Amino acid sequence: MNAAAETDGETGQDTRPGYGEGREALLEAAVRVVARGGLRKLTYRAVAAEAGVTHGLVAHHFGSRDALLEEALRWCVIRSIETSSLVPASGRLEDFAATLADFIAADPDVQAFQYELKLEASRRPELRHHVDVLYDAYRDAVREALACFDVSQDMAEIVFAALDGLVFHQVTSGAPGRTEESVDALRRLLAAYRAQASPGASDGTLNEPKLSCTNLRSGDDEHFHRA
Repeated sequence: MNAAAETDGETGQDTRPGYGEGREALLEAAVRVVARGGLRKLTYRAVAAEAGVTHGLVAHHFGSRDALLEEALRWCVIRSIETSSLVPASGRLEDFAATLADFIAADPDVQAFQYELKLEASRRPELRHHVDVLYDAYRDAVREALACFDVSQDMAEIVFAALDGLVFHQVTSGAPGRTEESVDALRRLLAAYRAQASPGASDGTLNEPKLSCTNLRSGDDEHFHRA
């Protein structure tokens, strides 16, 4: 779908903000449109109406529907990774993913948008690339977060799958308390795994802050540049 088809010949000449201004608002609007109506509802007109601007402004910022979709996904992933506390500031395993439930509850549309994309990709192969980028981003974030706790990549993959399921369950059921309980159980399993892997360490040692964790920078968008 090209810009000409979306704008129906209208240029949408209005007072445009400076470069970068309002762009994030358009991405947020695109996420809300898809979360509430699916990808079939993602049009310049729908996004513009949600953001309260003319649809010509959406075309001006993104140029195509695919570009809008990809940028909205990129924005969602970076925001999710940066604010979900996969890497705890305390450097303690007991604080891993501490704010996950609160983050989902604060803006479930961000996660619903991504699940809509995943479902649509099962029917439209041309969207598969976007889903691959999405999953690669989250896998990298989980592996990076757990590497500082000496958790193997195989175990990190299991943790990723568990977190993905918990997010989906909260988005569809709206039960943050259950998410918090499950994340707490997941942390206990990880602590037991570490204790078994390092039998000489005490329980206190397992939860001591690690410099490699406190200094780790999460939310890197390198995977988008590689894609």
